[in-house]
Amino acid sequence: MSAIGPVLTDRVALVVGGAGGIGAAIAEAFCVEGATVVVADRSAEAAQEAAKAVGAAGSVALDVTAQASVDAAVQEVLAAHGRIDILVNSAGILTEALLVEMSLGQWQQTIDIDLTGIFLACRAVVPHMVARRQGRVINIASQLGIKGGRGLTHYSAAKAGVLGLTKALALEVAEHGVLVNAIAPGPVHTALLAGITEEWKAAKQQELPLGRFGVPKEIAPTAVLLASDPGGNLYVGQTLGPNSGDVMP
Repeated sequence: MSAIGPVLTDRVALVVGGAGGIGAAIAEAFCVEGATVVVADRSAEAAQEAAKAVGAAGSVALDVTAQASVDAAVQEVLAAHGRIDILVNSAGILTEALLVEMSLGQWQQTIDIDLTGIFLACRAVVPHMVARRQGRVINIASQLGIKGGRGLTHYSAAKAGVLGLTKALALEVAEHGVLVNAIAPGPVHTALLAGITEEWKAAKQQELPLGRFGVPKEIAPTAVLLASDPGGNLYVGQTLGPNSGDVMP
């Protein structure tokens, strides 16, 4: 909470991928800042448990790879709360393979979850924000979308796509009062890293100027900034990088 009190009071936030990792940390930070938070995740049980743990107002099952699931979940939130002021897209998957050894299925799964899922969520929510002339969209990308990563062509490509989507959508809707931005964290200690080898993680840590990975609670304040008024009012199509110094644009 800021020194002047909660900065997200009377805001309804939908946090997709909010059952764990960065999404859960953002959901908790939003709750502390006074927002009415709905946690969305593929598992209804996991979403419900996370919502209870962080003090969210509710939860909803949402599979980002299925258009019908995304649309139904958004309608459920709108029916319950009347609006969505903040959309956070934090669902993701991370696996490791050299491109020449990668199956089409592995490539497609990453693109479907990490990129197309954001497209579907934005397409379902943003029209309601435009109609109200107010809204914030925060897409969780990665510094690897900027610099790439060996063994992570699929993930790097998906996250680069998220950055491009963020910029293009921001240009389309800023005039309607909807601000779209991205956060591109560096390596963060979450369950997502389970799909990465210890060798890769050790090598990456040695590259970082800060000398360590982040933790989810260190990413969440950036989301609070982008969601807040007046703190986030001038961010349009921007990528903020809490990344341990891995990328210095």
